[in-house]
Amino acid sequence: MTLATTERAAICDAFAAAGPDRPTLCGEWTTRDLLAHLLVRERQPWASGGILVKALEPITEKAMQGYAATPWSEMIDALRSGPPIWSPFWLGLVDRFANAAEFFVHHEDVRRGEPGWSPRPPDAARDAEVWAIVKRTGRTMHRSSPVGVRLRTPDGREVVARPGAGVTVVGEPGELLLQAFGRSAVEVEIEGEPDAVVAFGTAGRGL
Repeated sequence: MTLATTERAAICDAFAAAGPDRPTLCGEWTTRDLLAHLLVRERQPWASGGILVKALEPITEKAMQGYAATPWSEMIDALRSGPPIWSPFWLGLVDRFANAAEFFVHHEDVRRGEPGWSPRPPDAARDAEVWAIVKRTGRTMHRSSPVGVRLRTPDGREVVARPGAGVTVVGEPGELLLQAFGRSAVEVEIEGEPDAVVAFGTAGRGL
């Protein structure tokens, strides 16, 4: 089992428990919007360019709107069943490396969309894969920081996300990944001189 596999199942369970109209951490998106985004990304790759390219956003939004009348349970079942054979994500390596962070972060977007959330309990296998993603993507996610960035877990593991003097972000691997993706509903501590902490906090993060 990979992180992509376990988080796919977990986010589907979270969608089923939440229903289609709950808020998420994805701006104004409801859970239905978020699930439609995931389905378009995986099942209509020709319409998903707007996820990364602003000029193509209308195409992606139209594809997402195509799920407006689809029963909620059918949408969940479609995601749970996995990518179709024509999808790039059908390939095992693509699924593992492209969907692990996607499903983990969006799972937490559902879990933390309303007050009262708490982090999931530690899980050695899950956290090891998440930490590997943090190390692999840290420089990209923090490329806009005007100060140096170090990422550190409470047990002392550390990676330099941006060289230079600046801040150290301390948290469990999942919290570091969510923070790197620009989420504010996280449990991290930011260590450094006050000016550096302020500068880091105003910088963009994520893809």
